[in-house]
Amino acid sequence: MRIVSLHRYPVKSFGGNDLTQARVEPRGLAGDRRWMMVTPEGRFLTRREVPAMAQVHADTAPHGLVLTHRDAGTLTVTEPATPPHMAVRVWDDTVIASDAGDAAAQWLSAIFARPVRLVHMPDRVLRAIDGRYARPSDQVSFADGFPLLVTTVESLDALNRELADPITMARFRPNVVLSGAPAAFAEDAWRVLRIGALTLRVAKPCTRCVMTTQDPDTGAGTGTLEPLRTLKAMGRVKPGPRPEPIFGQNAIPDGTGVIAVGDAVEVVA
Repeated sequence: MRIVSLHRYPVKSFGGNDLTQARVEPRGLAGDRRWMMVTPEGRFLTRREVPAMAQVHADTAPHGLVLTHRDAGTLTVTEPATPPHMAVRVWDDTVIASDAGDAAAQWLSAIFARPVRLVHMPDRVLRAIDGRYARPSDQVSFADGFPLLVTTVESLDALNRELADPITMARFRPNVVLSGAPAAFAEDAWRVLRIGALTLRVAKPCTRCVMTTQDPDTGAGTGTLEPLRTLKAMGRVKPGPRPEPIFGQNAIPDGTGVIAVGDAVEVVA
């Protein structure tokens, strides 16, 4: 197998970047989801609640971010170096983040017609991964739960054969996309991957939500429950009382290293 694409999302739920290479750090790809939009009270916001977040494109810049919106133009945000800090909530986790300031808050609040703040996760702030799937030292950014999401072209092809209207991989917002898997959904059996000197522990399947039914560039609803309905029909669901659709695998890096499109990927276990 080989890596065929790499993707980074500097701000949770905003538009991201296609990369040719990336540095993998304990929290995932360098610069991935280290920023987040929150309510004034610190509750995280995503495209589940604010679909138009897809329309703001975020790119990393030296010591900060560049945000772009088709109507609002461009805003450069400097990484906060000093307080104020605020407690923010991501699902069941509460962590301390750095507020990016009033200019960013006002710019975003005007776009979304609601009061919001932009926050950054400093290096010194650690957010642990669910201990059922990780080691005590493992950590994650503002991603939903894990540092990396790995998908395969073969699995998307199998899904698209069942869909009336094929979709792109962008619906699933992966970090690492692989091609050359021996079969669709072969990733279900993987436990450890190796890319050069870097190893990734495959933690658990990724449960999917309403964001996969939205246009990945605009956030607009597509008017259907696809691909969630077809994933369920294919039996691609998490076992248990709540049959949530799954696609892709969450992964945790061991160590650091640079990976690139074209790199060979080996299944170790």
